[in-house]
Amino acid sequence: MDRELHGREAVLDPTGLVARLTGLAPYDFAGVAYEHGDDPPVTVLTGGRGTGKTALLKQIRNAYRRGTPLAFLDCAHVEEPADHGPGWTPVTGALAELAVQLSPRVLAAKPVRFPRLSLGLAAVASISWSQEDDERTRRDLQRLGPVLSTVDEARGTATTWVGKVLAKLAATAADGAGPLAGPLAEATVETLLEEVFGRYQRRTETYYGGYRNAGGNGKLGLRRIAVDFSQGGARRADAEAFLVGALVEDLRRAYTGLTRLGTRRGRPLLLLDNAHLPLGRRLVEPILRDRAGGRRDQVVVVAASRDAGHEGLRRATRARLPEVAHRAPCPRGPDVTSGILAVELTPLSAAHTRSLFERYDPAGRTPAELPGAVHRLTGGRPLAVALLGRAAGQAPAGERGTLTPGALLDLTVEVREDSPAVPVAETLLAALLPELRPGEAAALTVLAAAHDEESARALARTRLRAASADGDVALRLRDALRADGWQTGTSGTPGAGGTARTPGPTGSTPAAGGTAGGTGAAPAHFVADPLLRALLLHRLRFHDGDGPVYAAWRAVHETLLAHHGPHPGPYRLRQELALGRTEGAVTRLRETFPDPDVVGWLDRLLFVASAPYPREPLRAGPDPRRAVALGRDPGAVDALAGLDAETGALHQSVRRLLHAVWLLTDPLALPDEEVVERMAHELRQLSGRHLTGSSPLWDAATHWPRDIRARRAPSSPPGHEDGA
Repeated sequence: MDRELHGREAVLDPTGLVARLTGLAPYDFAGVAYEHGDDPPVTVLTGGRGTGKTALLKQIRNAYRRGTPLAFLDCAHVEEPADHGPGWTPVTGALAELAVQLSPRVLAAKPVRFPRLSLGLAAVASISWSQEDDERTRRDLQRLGPVLSTVDEARGTATTWVGKVLAKLAATAADGAGPLAGPLAEATVETLLEEVFGRYQRRTETYYGGYRNAGGNGKLGLRRIAVDFSQGGARRADAEAFLVGALVEDLRRAYTGLTRLGTRRGRPLLLLDNAHLPLGRRLVEPILRDRAGGRRDQVVVVAASRDAGHEGLRRATRARLPEVAHRAPCPRGPDVTSGILAVELTPLSAAHTRSLFERYDPAGRTPAELPGAVHRLTGGRPLAVALLGRAAGQAPAGERGTLTPGALLDLTVEVREDSPAVPVAETLLAALLPELRPGEAAALTVLAAAHDEESARALARTRLRAASADGDVALRLRDALRADGWQTGTSGTPGAGGTARTPGPTGSTPAAGGTAGGTGAAPAHFVADPLLRALLLHRLRFHDGDGPVYAAWRAVHETLLAHHGPHPGPYRLRQELALGRTEGAVTRLRETFPDPDVVGWLDRLLFVASAPYPREPLRAGPDPRRAVALGRDPGAVDALAGLDAETGALHQSVRRLLHAVWLLTDPLALPDEEVVERMAHELRQLSGRHLTGSSPLWDAATHWPRDIRARRAPSSPPGHEDGA
């Protein structure tokens, strides 16, 4: 059964992008007018981990697999055969796999044959064959069987041609000399033409007369392509590019040859996942170069790339997914890469998230605010929304009514019916960081607590000495995250890579003697993505299973506390909150409240309240911060010792406000309208208390509730991004 994809209608609708490129509607294969005539662009779907690129490609495959020749290839997982000769490379392996997938009969049309590609692959496979290792030669020949079967199924699968090729090779190299790429290729090709190819198919060797310096002689071209392939480097790249052209030419002939005229509808589909990798580029660039040179073909290439800024997309026409629903212009310019249409996969909307949750929880037993809170946590990343929605639907009945995004991370989920349930947080983390080794994952779990690169290196020097005594492991992991498409904070530039619109402290001191931040600056989290950071912090707190001690969590945050020195600045106070100590932050915010820079005070409040909450797993009942924010938990009596009545009242007001902001901005908590109203009330009360700066406090009381209801971080200065 097809997986239901939300928010991808622009690609999959009956008149969506792929329908207009292929000329076929999905599933029923009704005819659709071509948008790009005889010059379809290479379409590249761009987006980071978990944005649904692979799922969308697979859905396209499912929608078109019986209607038009189609192949799906993951450029990150081309299987390398055991003990292969130098004639196998990822490109030749990929081309053989693509040909086999593209060949089956569809819509009553005859199978697509690949004689030109078969000849080329046979020629380059022979480059190192010799009498001394005839067993490997036999294995290499047998591996050609599937692609030769696209030429003639009966002869390609037979073994008689293998023996005859071996006999001719023995005669060609009877002296036992080392590999002779040209003669061996010619002997191999001659045998295949005689034993496997039909009378009309033998003419296809003339295609190789167009190879470098072949002068129109097909046999010479096949000899030269084998020689170039054996030399490696740029010559091999040229040979591989020509083989890509052979695949495309075979497809073109299947659609334009006299025997095929009128027997095929639509265009063939080539789906390439992880096309940002070198193999993807080696498969796509030859097609782009030939098209830029004026050659036309029928192939619709839809690829996926995690790297939207890839050099190969430098002159691409760029569009966001909704923009291509009805029209997708891609004007061709002089640059080869102008033949690419790069389509950014946009996040799911809040409505899509709610719809997906309703699918898994049709009875509506989970909190009404849960889909919106999950959308805030995930940023609409389809992979995460789908997994958390599934977890909500599978949660024990008695727990569904109290679920929060944080509680969903604590659950297990049955992803496949034939497999046991797996932990939600670990499964999602593994999907978002699949290429990290165990040691790197453990180190990144520690570094996720850092707010910027400087504090990450301090953590590495103290907590990860075995991996890096000087803290360079932090830089290595920073580079690994960036290479994988993740945003990271940058030392010395608060706001770079930080959580969007989360104000940082004015005049704060990230470490002894240092300064950072300015009004409205975002804290430059070392791991900037909120979901990825939440998953890593979840692992830091819970993976040891040592509650209520939580030794790893405590050790990491105590290290950061020491790093920021004894002065009660915002960075230190934030770490105290992460350790569950709130009175220091309340006291400092109360003491600095009379300062004339009220916007700076609000920034510090927001920054301190951005601390990760030291929560308990699957804790029943309301969040403890809620009782404080609503004034139902007055706290320890000794906190007010020595304070006069007015100062004590200010202290309690600041305490309620801090806990309200801490709860409302926590991506793992649910929205709480009563707490929102109380936050606004406290801000208005504080506005009346301040002697000179009442206006920003009053504005915050108006705009911060709007920001929170819109699932935005509170704006700073209040209201400056209202309506964004």
